[in-house]
Amino acid sequence: MERPVVSTVRLMNILSEHVVGEQVRAAPRAAPPRVDLSGKIALVTGASSGLGRHFVKVLARAGATVAGAARRLDRLEGLADECRAEDQRMLPVQADVTQRASIERALQQIEAEAGPVNVLVNAAGLSINKSFLEHEDDDFELVMSTNLEGTWRASQLVARRLVAAGEPGAIINIASIFGHRVAKNASSYCASKAAVLHLTRALSLELARHDIRVNALSPGLFDTEMTHHMFGDHGFAESMVGRTPCRRAGEFSDLDGALLLLASDASRFMSGSVIVVDGGILNGSL
Repeated sequence: MERPVVSTVRLMNILSEHVVGEQVRAAPRAAPPRVDLSGKIALVTGASSGLGRHFVKVLARAGATVAGAARRLDRLEGLADECRAEDQRMLPVQADVTQRASIERALQQIEAEAGPVNVLVNAAGLSINKSFLEHEDDDFELVMSTNLEGTWRASQLVARRLVAAGEPGAIINIASIFGHRVAKNASSYCASKAAVLHLTRALSLELARHDIRVNALSPGLFDTEMTHHMFGDHGFAESMVGRTPCRRAGEFSDLDGALLLLASDASRFMSGSVIVVDGGILNGSL
């Protein structure tokens, strides 16, 4: 007997019910963690949509001055208006992480208008939904230049400034469960995120003596602009949720605690760590 198809709407209502013969309800949403990031100046790349956009708001609500960087400046200006409406400071900065000079200009703008960055969230990323045999060199190079090399470039430029100033800092690389496991039609994305995880460990080893912490956050199944096609494939989404011990897709707010921990001094003895927020899917049985 075939299992019924789970609609996208049902998935994004936290899938409080699932076709496993029992009712599974999402736990009541906890109050957001209280972390004070006053005095921190954060840069979030990929801030025009998805998780990056959400991370800007989370850090700003915790008291940080946040610069949101992306290529689409109009979206960033709209986000800045939303932050100002909540009495938070957000600086929209146009930047392309595939271009070193673009990141350099963005950092110069942030320093002039807010001060030197001491928290970096590398959230810029993209995926190309093609099979390995259909992938072109340009596809692979674009994914790597954005997901891996963009993380490298931004991290290096921020870290050099921190070291020169003798200041501590925190770098948070947004990886993915697809850096730990693989999926079809995402070979370049999986490779890029696996590389981000290893880059995180390598940078943590070199930068720890400068009091710069480098950690990674690996989200599981979240509905973003980049992953929305997965939710449109009801069979894939149902399979993913069915293999998730928590029996639901993630909400953006599920990432808040881990992000705030890594951005704050509460994680001052953590470096080279990877926090997986995936509802337990990586720990599921085979």
